[in-house]
Amino acid sequence: MKQFSVANRWFSQLDSETAGKLITLASDVALVISDAQLGVISDVSFGSNELSPELAQGWVGRLWAETVTSESRHKVEALLRDASAQEPPRWRMVNHRSESGAELPVLYAAVQTNDAGHVVAFGRSMRPMATLQQQLVSAQQSMEREYLKLRQTEARHRLLFQVASEAVLVVDAANRRILEANPAAGNLLGEVSKRLVGRVFPEGFDERSTQSLHNLLGTVRATGRTDTVEARSTDGKHQYLVAASLFREERASFFLVRLSNIGADAGSAALPTQKSKVLEIVSSAPEGFVVTDLAGRIVFANQAFLDLVQLATEEQARNESIERWLGRPGVDFNLLTAQLREHGSLRLFATRLRGELGTNVDVEICAVSVPDGDDPCYGFTIRDVGQRVTFDRQISPGKPRSVAQLTELVGRVPLKDLVRESTDMIEKLCIEAALEITGDNRASAAEILGLSRQSLYAKLRRYGLGELASADSANFE
Repeated sequence: MKQFSVANRWFSQLDSETAGKLITLASDVALVISDAQLGVISDVSFGSNELSPELAQGWVGRLWAETVTSESRHKVEALLRDASAQEPPRWRMVNHRSESGAELPVLYAAVQTNDAGHVVAFGRSMRPMATLQQQLVSAQQSMEREYLKLRQTEARHRLLFQVASEAVLVVDAANRRILEANPAAGNLLGEVSKRLVGRVFPEGFDERSTQSLHNLLGTVRATGRTDTVEARSTDGKHQYLVAASLFREERASFFLVRLSNIGADAGSAALPTQKSKVLEIVSSAPEGFVVTDLAGRIVFANQAFLDLVQLATEEQARNESIERWLGRPGVDFNLLTAQLREHGSLRLFATRLRGELGTNVDVEICAVSVPDGDDPCYGFTIRDVGQRVTFDRQISPGKPRSVAQLTELVGRVPLKDLVRESTDMIEKLCIEAALEITGDNRASAAEILGLSRQSLYAKLRRYGLGELASADSANFE
């Protein structure tokens, strides 16, 4: 500890009041002990407004050791003993008991000020430091808990990765090198999984399959969407279904590649390969055919459906929800799936398909549910009935429909057109009833309907009811 070199020069004229101010400013709490042997507090000053309401009042006249906790009393005795012996001041941590019962840590150093044995104890509140230390401990404990959870989660994922029956590879998206391979991948590809690590993917496939896999990875990296292709080994003995998806860790991108042997596990394909002839027929059928999972995401779509929704390739429709193209979003698909869950099949469901280029096509849908197996799905047959609907159901002004006909048009035409047709139908029925009541007396019919004769004749012509006399026609045209 270095002191002032010429303290007498600077502080010889220091009066008691100024000394008291300096002591108060230099500490959060200062105690004047009149007798170091007894340790009785003669005066107290607070340099911190934070401490004054917290520490107990009435310290003056009490022993300093009585104001601290039991484990701090020996520290108070040591402070007083060092001050009496003119030892260099040493800072010691002392805990006071506040009015609320909480412990308040204060760092003290004691100095004897005169020959009479008076001692001044300078105290600095350590509450901010204690609070900071507590926050640090809490943060460290929280980090330890989170780190433990992370390690446990990683261990579970590692275990699942190793025991999974599906072949899985983790490939670096930047250089296409295999970073990880589970034992199932090694068994499927005829290699020890450790030997696969470090190799460039794809490797061990024929030329056509290699190009398809390169295109697959490029498409997945560009779009972020999971996709699937078929690949064949170099010797042509094995055929695989390869699916790839993209994920990110920190600032790097990786592919998660899943492989399955089509020959050994036909169920892993979207549709059984042994029914390739049926698939060929369905793909070429003039009516749309779609297979979706239970959430409505498309697994297979034939060319007729792609033409209806104005898409160029099946890849554009795969993994998209069929609801994207159904006429009433949030309505039609829910009605279809509700019927399929309850009855297992559905016939002649009338709706519309919205094309990607803005066209709308009236269609009828027949659907079936296949809930069994590893991959439950829905199958939809979609028939274009646009021409038939146009011929049979097109709205024709002046020709009101029946209630059943109007009901069929819900969802096909705007509500305002339906309201207008409903109004025309009711108006026609009322005029027919009035003519029947009055025995085809147009004047009386107009009176009971509250219409002028001119208005009645106009409506008769509009709805084609009866034949107007040539004289009447001449008068009211």
